[in-house]
Amino acid sequence: MRPNEAIYIPWAVWAFTWMAAAVWADRTVKRPALGSQALYRSIEIAGFALLLVFRASDSEIRPPEFVPLWVLSDNAKWAMVWVAAFGFLFCWWARLHLGRLWSGSVTRKEGHHVVNTGPYAIVRHPIYTGIIIASLATMAIRGTGAAIAGVALIILGYWIKGRLEERFLRAELGAEPYDAYARKTAMLIPFVRL
Repeated sequence: MRPNEAIYIPWAVWAFTWMAAAVWADRTVKRPALGSQALYRSIEIAGFALLLVFRASDSEIRPPEFVPLWVLSDNAKWAMVWVAAFGFLFCWWARLHLGRLWSGSVTRKEGHHVVNTGPYAIVRHPIYTGIIIASLATMAIRGTGAAIAGVALIILGYWIKGRLEERFLRAELGAEPYDAYARKTAMLIPFVRL
């Protein structure tokens, strides 16, 4: 197996285990208004499609967005497979640390509170950060304009989702506890305040 195919293994393992663990969550008490999550979901889906699904064939005639802009050595590509696996391990650390408060969408769970320890002491949205790390590693292997656009959309989608989630949690859990946490912890990139 080559690294170009192997990069899909961490994605598949993460997706399968993530869906299987979705039942391990407390009851949802409240969620934002219907439709408020449609924008970030649409952007994320488009990003993942460009990054992971849409690939040109190996034929000589390729649309420009599928022509590699760079080609990494096989060793560098294998390193990127491991970087992607690290990103998903970071996601799982955050998921396990969050416990039953986790949700795949923006919600408030029973007993919800601000979690500011473990990976949540590094960034406010470590699950999104881990997925972005895996996406960047995948983009490095693919090296195409479509992959770059896909990662840009994924980052934009998670930034929009993070902002929505933070507004919602400030309203639901109180502005002071969340603002205190946000003042000392970066959103998506450690040490970068946005």
